[in-house]
Amino acid sequence: MNPSLASLIALLIAIILSIAMRINVGVVSIALAWLVGVYIAGLKVDAILSGFPSSLFITLTGVTLLFACAEANGTLKSLADGTVNVVRGNRKMLPLLFFLLGFLVSTVGPGAISSVALIVPLAMVIGDRAGLSPLLTSLMVANGANAGNLSPVSAVGVIANTKMAEAGIGGHEWKVWGANFTAHLLVAAAAWLLFGRKPAETDPAATGDEATREPFTPCQMITIAVIGLWIIGALAAKLNLGLSAFAAASLLLLARCADQKKALARVQWGVIIMVTGVSVLISLLEKTGGMELFTSLLARLATPGSINGVIAFVTGAISTYSSTSGVVLPAFLPTAPLLASQLGGGDPLAIALSINVGSSIVDVSPLSTLGALCLATVHDPATAQQLFRRLMLWGFSMTLIGAAFSQLFAGFIARL
Repeated sequence: MNPSLASLIALLIAIILSIAMRINVGVVSIALAWLVGVYIAGLKVDAILSGFPSSLFITLTGVTLLFACAEANGTLKSLADGTVNVVRGNRKMLPLLFFLLGFLVSTVGPGAISSVALIVPLAMVIGDRAGLSPLLTSLMVANGANAGNLSPVSAVGVIANTKMAEAGIGGHEWKVWGANFTAHLLVAAAAWLLFGRKPAETDPAATGDEATREPFTPCQMITIAVIGLWIIGALAAKLNLGLSAFAAASLLLLARCADQKKALARVQWGVIIMVTGVSVLISLLEKTGGMELFTSLLARLATPGSINGVIAFVTGAISTYSSTSGVVLPAFLPTAPLLASQLGGGDPLAIALSINVGSSIVDVSPLSTLGALCLATVHDPATAQQLFRRLMLWGFSMTLIGAAFSQLFAGFIARL
């Protein structure tokens, strides 16, 4: 079999398995890269191993370890609880607060999954007491977390920016963040207009009762200071994200401000294996010519004028069932320059922004981790079933919304 075709088939198998099964697609991708690379393409094992993204591995591990320390010692929860108290008793401010909470926590590093897992249990209780529908609470928390998910210091932002840099379109970290933030802000505003005017029939009691918290402990104050210095160092001094994150986490562990065992257990090892494993398979595609074959097939679906909307729709449809950070971004972002070349037009940066927006804006589906986390906080079976249906419809509709946003605005944002 032709090596380029075989490597492309291997990628499609990995994507299909990630959609149909719970197996970690990174594990499968490494196995497929070895089998296809060595036994079909005739490459040496060292050539396969050279595709492992060691820099990305260090960055992801360091960032997630640092925030695992902050989660293990209760710092993130205390910050969230304290922020909720700001609008104690003000129901109209709650949807905005839920969005901002998700956005702020996600932006500084943990990413959308950790942020939603941290915030949504508390938000659901408070929202229910205030008469907000579970759907509105879910959409505001999840879209807020996703709005900050591609910041330059977040784990998923690191993935997107690293893959774009490898494709030759790096140095646009704030455009990546801005496009993603704008899209999620708009759909969150639409959710508030659609579902925020009619409160559920519950007792609109004071909304701050469940948000009480103890004062910050000395260790939590040290944690906030260390993370703040790490962010300043990364943004202002251009320190390496991963290595500086390891240094910050080491300070917290040496100061006994975090439990090493608990922190290591909270590191998102599954996501790290998923992303790095798929990257190994993508590297094989590049070595065998499979990436050029892949982009030529995608190019047949669009024209230079429609590529932004088409690629956002395609990646959104795949991301509805699959992992955005682990599958879609590593697989599709490297194709952006090649797609523009194959089409004879189009802006590679705008295509990359469309991939980012299209794949992430659908993540409120209950088939995704964010939607599933929101659904898991609803204990009434009838309410949970209703929320499942509504989140499913919303998630599928976002494939069209993401495509429309990207078609209309991705090119404009890329030119700013």
